[in-house]
Amino acid sequence: MAYLQIHDLKKGFGEGEAHVEVLRGLDVSLEKGEICVLLGPSGSGKSTFLDLVGGLEPADSGSIVVNGTELTELNAKQLGEYRRRELGFVFQFYNLVPDLTIRENIEVTEYLSKNPLPIDDLLRGLGLWDQRAKFPRQVSGGQQQRCAIGRALVKNPGLLLCDEPTGALDYETSKEILALIEQVNRMYGCTVIIVTHNDAIGKMAHRILRLRDGVIAENTVNEQVVPALQLEW
Repeated sequence: MAYLQIHDLKKGFGEGEAHVEVLRGLDVSLEKGEICVLLGPSGSGKSTFLDLVGGLEPADSGSIVVNGTELTELNAKQLGEYRRRELGFVFQFYNLVPDLTIRENIEVTEYLSKNPLPIDDLLRGLGLWDQRAKFPRQVSGGQQQRCAIGRALVKNPGLLLCDEPTGALDYETSKEILALIEQVNRMYGCTVIIVTHNDAIGKMAHRILRLRDGVIAENTVNEQVVPALQLEW
């Protein structure tokens, strides 16, 4: 069985004449350990897709199965447990706690997991060991995003959801962060979904999905994966 299975997924917003159908019957599956890049213009439904898979929004209809769990059948408490157990989130804006150190920002989610990763090993792997006692304002944007990735990873999640993780970064730092996500995928075997508007990032993925007007216009297995550090745009 695939790690993530989605069938006839639909989601809209608004009432009556103001109702807008954002996702219009998506079907897709991902295997454990895949890196999937989800492409599409603004308004195509990318973030809504991520919110539904992340259990942050309810679907109108359809099925979402993650690691054998049917999300559409879970109540609010069970969805909270699912997010604690299965998910790591990385956002475009780092959402770090400004009055906590880099280490403490990672530690805040450690308690959510029954099987967390060792923080010292994680800090070293993320290249943050020398910054561990600094506050977010004392480090670069790239280092803040590394911390945000560490906060997501310390729970040892099965699914890492990344919403425009390089959107606030410069070119070289963006490639470093993507290489880090690539490394995390290899080391920990988590399934990764990266939402982006940048087509070039699709070249590093095992699978490329392209959303257009709420439907999947492309579902391609990438036969020639390009290492993140070799990406150009």
